[in-house]
Amino acid sequence: MLHIQQPIGIFDSGIGGTSIWKEIVSLLPNEDTIYLADSKNAPYGQKSKQDIINLSIKNTEFLIEKGCKIIVVACNTATTNAIKYLRENYNIPFIGIEPAIKPAALKTQTNTIGILATKGTLNSELFEKTSSTLDNKITILEQVGEGLVELIEQGKIDSTEMNQLLKKYINPMLQANVDCIVLGCTHYPYLANSIKKITDNKITIIDSGEAVARQTKNILLTNNTINKDVKKTSTYSFYTNTNKQILASFLTDYPSATIIEKDF
Repeated sequence: MLHIQQPIGIFDSGIGGTSIWKEIVSLLPNEDTIYLADSKNAPYGQKSKQDIINLSIKNTEFLIEKGCKIIVVACNTATTNAIKYLRENYNIPFIGIEPAIKPAALKTQTNTIGILATKGTLNSELFEKTSSTLDNKITILEQVGEGLVELIEQGKIDSTEMNQLLKKYINPMLQANVDCIVLGCTHYPYLANSIKKITDNKITIIDSGEAVARQTKNILLTNNTINKDVKKTSTYSFYTNTNKQILASFLTDYPSATIIEKDF
């Protein structure tokens, strides 16, 4: 029996899902959270479907053992490749995340949208199914963001190497007249400011963070497991299997966060 005092569990192939975590704690400030950063195995996007499922199983069981009442799969690649298996095999609610191509299709004025994502997400059955539902007038330019996750995991967001890679990936989209770019990896919102500079702030950048937070709240309300105790002080626990200093650099606005370096 799930209880309102149990924490929300969140996992990602590293630190990228903290972009989702921040949206969740902003919308649900009374909730305790446990975040698992599987940075040792990042990026997931270059792994086989079975490897992604196996890693997702490991992460899920870790969070269940920690007593989580709901699990947010804060990774596009893990969602598109593994969430079906997780939902079929574990008796706990799962919230997934996938590229926000439908909102982009509604916003575009040029009928051309770009999506920056991992190979694992773009090649997934779920992504293909979602993109196939769009109006056939919409052109989607897919770009694998090879190397981006690795640089973010190393804390090199504002590096020359990062800027060169982003220009390599974004400039062909601009030449193709895209007016919306979908960030199809939870690491990529940390690149939004750099992308705005490259595009002269003329492109709409879309990610899924707010929508995931709203869906998490909706499921907690539906299951009557939302914590409404406004007097409590929420606890934020983070587990990482690599050097915790880089993860800590993404959480400077949350001094109460506890970061634990642990092999898992």
